[in-house]
Parts: sequence; structure tokens; C-alpha cells
Amino acid sequence: MSRTTRRRWSAAVLAAAAGLVLTGCGHPAEPTPAPRIDTAFELPGDRVYPEGIALDERTGDAYVGSYIDGTIYRNTVGATRAEVFLPSGTDGRRTANGLRVDRAGRLWVLDSTAGVAVYDIDSRQLRARFDVPGTGDRFVNDIALGPDGTAYLTDSRRDLIYRVTPADLDRALTGAGHGELSPAFDLASVLEPHGPDAYTLNGIVADPTGAYLLTADSTGGDLYRVALTPDSTPIRRVNLVGGELPLGDGLDLQGTTLRAALNTNNIVSTWTLSDNGYTATRTAEHHDDSLGTPTTLVHDRDRVLVVASQFDRGGPLGPGTPTAPFRVLAVTGL
Repeated sequence: MSRTTRRRWSAAVLAAAAGLVLTGCGHPAEPTPAPRIDTAFELPGDRVYPEGIALDERTGDAYVGSYIDGTIYRNTVGATRAEVFLPSGTDGRRTANGLRVDRAGRLWVLDSTAGVAVYDIDSRQLRARFDVPGTGDRFVNDIALGPDGTAYLTDSRRDLIYRVTPADLDRALTGAGHGELSPAFDLASVLEPHGPDAYTLNGIVADPTGAYLLTADSTGGDLYRVALTPDSTPIRRVNLVGGELPLGDGLDLQGTTLRAALNTNNIVSTWTLSDNGYTATRTAEHHDDSLGTPTTLVHDRDRVLVVASQFDRGGPLGPGTPTAPFRVLAVTGL
């Protein structure tokens, strides 16, 4: 059954957005309604703990990965319950973080301790794999695809962004099917100081013009702009107006609208970017415990799909028992 909840906007955002603004006639403006939260679809299993989500723009199908065991689920358009697409242990994977579907119909699946696996969706066959270089600590977390097909991956333990270019992928596809991730950007020198056990770079999105990337620092609560074209400051902290991104996890970019999931805070927030991406102004922030520790989100037509991970209920972030079934939420009005 679909469950609908309506909760509160943060008081500051509600006041700024509507409640205290007077119209030209001197009357109070109508309050902005709170977003509506429904179940988009359920995930089978009692210990799914989903982390990443991707949409296939060709079909509208959604893919979700289990952080706990690496199972990949597919939900077809109109279905209320997802099915297993790639079982746990497929090609040796036992975890799944960020997911993306490229224009050629390939599913990119991040393995936090190994790298990224690239699957052909139609055949479900592994086509290529790129491994993290070296033997040190690593946590490959999220992925964005640039307009030219280049993949960018964050490493939350090394403060790095890796890059897989179309040429890199072609070499793997026509060769042994294997490659190594290439570090493209090192943000260690610009991030806020943090302890040795901190997890930093997390969600990442690519500007559709190919000018820059945006990535969230979960520990510092900051957003960083990484230039992909010539810029006097190649890596800079974005000026956040109206708030920060504490525990910032997944990001979604739709035009100049940036959405962020703040995981254990049970918050989704909306920001408007300046044309150059140097400034982001918070336009709304919504807290609701039913978000279930949201790890990421993606826009799908007139709604936003939000992954309710329940990581803090017997998962990687805390003790307890999850509420069955695990769900992906549909949020409208965000």
C-alpha cells in the first residue's frame, strides 16, 4: 500500500519562501505546500539497505543497488515492486554504491572497495571493470556522467575524483575488459580539516554543458565546484546561501536546480545555482523521518525518487531493526 505523509518545512525557509511575503496588494502570499511523500516502489528482501539509484532514460526503468550484498534491482515503469536484476555476488561483487545508466544502455555499478563494473543492460553481461589503483584505504562512493560520456567517481577516503573517459572505456571494451581508475582531481588541499576516519567526497553531479562538476563533502558540509574547462580557480568551494550540506550524500541536478539528500538528518534540500555554478541559494529544506535516512535521489518527470536506505536501523550506521519493506519514495513538490 502507498503511504502518504505531509510534514513541516523548516520555519526559516517557509517564512522566506512564502509565509511572510506580502503580495503587491498588501495581502500575505499563499504558503508553499509541503512536499508529498509516497511509495514509488518496494524492494524485495528484509536486509536490502539500498544506497544508489539510476534511471534509464531510454525506458524509464529505475535501478537500485544494495549496499549490504551488492544485489541490483530493476523497477519497470508502472511496477510497484522491483525485481532482482543482478543477484548478490555477481562477478564477485558484494556491495553496490552509486549507479548510473549511460546513453548506450550500460549500467555502471560502484563497488566501494574495488572500483566500478560496467554492464550491458540488455544482456546483463559484465563488459568492463575499472579498479582503484594501489592498496591503501578507499571508498568509491558516487558517480556522475558528463555530457561527453566521461564518468567521474568520488573516493570518500582519499579525497579524490577518478575519471574514466570514453577512450578508456573503448580500450577496455575492445581489449581484456579491464582497466584502472585514473585520479583526475585531488581535493585534499581544499577540504575542511577532518580526522583520519572521516568520509569526505560523496555525491557528485555534472553540469550539462560540460563546464564543471559539483561534489558534496559529507563531513565538512560544503559543496565544491570542479572546473572541466579553463578557470582561474579550478577547484573552489561553492558559496552556499541560506544553509549548508551537513551529512550531504547524493545530489541531483536538473537545469539550475540542485537537490541534495542529507542522510541521517532525514532532510532533502533544494538549491538554485548561479549561471557559473559559483553560488547555490537554498530555496527549500524538508525534514521528514519517513525519508528513512535518504542516501540519494534522482528526478523523474514531475517527481523525485528518493532512496530510503534505513542505514541507521540495523545497517551500517546504527543498531535496530528496519521497517519492512524497504522502499524507494516518490516526492512531489520538491
